[in-house]
Parts: sequence; structure tokens; C-alpha cells
Amino acid sequence: MAVPDRGLRARLLTAPGVGEGVPGRRSRARTGRGHTTGARVPAGPAGALHLPATVRAAAPHQAARGRTGGPLRLRPSDVREAVREGREGNLVLFVVDASGSMGARQRMSAVKGAVLALLTDAYQRRDKVAVVAFRGAGAQTLLPATSSVLAASARLAELPTGGRTPLAEGLLAAADLLRVERLRDPRRRPLVLVVTDGRATAGPRPLDRAARAAAVLAATGAPCVVVDCESGPVRLHLARRLAHQLHAPHHHLADVASDPLVGLTTRSAA
Repeated sequence: MAVPDRGLRARLLTAPGVGEGVPGRRSRARTGRGHTTGARVPAGPAGALHLPATVRAAAPHQAARGRTGGPLRLRPSDVREAVREGREGNLVLFVVDASGSMGARQRMSAVKGAVLALLTDAYQRRDKVAVVAFRGAGAQTLLPATSSVLAASARLAELPTGGRTPLAEGLLAAADLLRVERLRDPRRRPLVLVVTDGRATAGPRPLDRAARAAAVLAATGAPCVVVDCESGPVRLHLARRLAHQLHAPHHHLADVASDPLVGLTTRSAA
């Protein structure tokens, strides 16, 4: 499958910690392949044997087992399996502000280009992706979780823009999508990229509602990254405040979609 390329390369964004998800090329995970990082008592049938750890577990019991020479006397309880670490694929959920506050043509073009670079990176790392956009009166799931990054790119290219900024609705839609996907694919860890300038202008007390919605999204435990698209001479720094509410790293758009872009990882929630 060919994915459009606009010359931008995305930073590496990873979920914090070590998961146990499906094989891929993004976040650290315990897998059946990869380099050995330790040993453990098997929870069921043992996987690959960790011989040194098995010998260490059996050694203190040799006298009690009557060994005076010859081979080591082993019991099933001595067996230790190797813990191996590789990489997993994630569900990368894009939550994109398409409102009038982001509506300047040049700025929205930069946003789409950055998201496209991140989508291309997701394709290369064997992720699933989903896209939620918010504008006007509410939020819309442009694309449910899929492995077709080309479809996500096409939906993004067709994304209409303008209107008020229903930030709360976008964050709540993201939380709802995460709950559904955890039932469908519980082993695949999510990574939520919120692309916004942080403004909220739709509905009553929009910033207060956005703060409550951020708490709902944070409560899902999904790691988030806020990509700040604010520009112009007057800066309100609302995206930075949103990042604090989500316990998420905050990065400006130019830092996420410039070249070269390597080495950025999400931090664990505070």
C-alpha cells in the first residue's frame, strides 16, 4: 500500500512503560521475540527456557532432594521462562481541531501535513489508527480504528474546517472511542495525539466543560500528547493548559513535523 509523502518526517512517539501487545515497531513490549531482559515463573505452559535462572532456582534444594553428585535434580517448580522485550504496534488516535480557530488556510495546511507525517509513521510501525475531528457543534469520528492509513489520509484530506471549537466534545468522543476499542482489541495499547490550539468556544462555559472532558479522557489511562497549533502575535497558551489537565507532554506543531524528527517519547502520567 502506498502512503502519500509530503517530505515531512514524524518524531517517534511511544506509549510509556512496557506493554504486552501485538507485534509492531513502536512501543516497548514483552514479546515472544526480541532480546532477553529477565526471567519469571511461568503463569501457564512455559515459553522459552531461561536456563541460568532455572539452575539458580534449583540449586538451593539439591541436598534436600538427595543429590550427592551427578546431574542437577530439577522439579517443575524450578522452571523459569525468559522474558523478552521487543516492540508492539499501538492504536494511534488522532483528535484534530478543525474549527475556525484553526481555520487559517496556511495553518490548517500545516496541521494536515503534520498529521499526514504522523499517519505515515504509523503505517510504517504497523499501528492501527483512528481519527476524531471536532468543529462547529460537535465531534465526528472520521475513521474508526483501522490498519488502513491510506484511508485515514484520504479522510484527513477531505476534512472540512471552520465554525466554533467544541473541544469538550472532541475529548469526550476520544474517550468513548477508546472504551470501545479496549473491548475489541484489549492487548493493543492506545496513544492519543490531540492536535489543537487549546481554544474552546462552543456551548456554555466552554473552557470549564473542556477541563471536565479532559479529566474524563485522562481517567481512561491512555497516554496523550498535545500538539500545539497556536500561532500569531497573541498567544493564550491554552494548549499548554490542556496538556497539564491531560498529564501529557506538550509540543508545538513545528517541533513535531520538522526534519529531522527523532526520539520524542511520551512520559508517564504524573
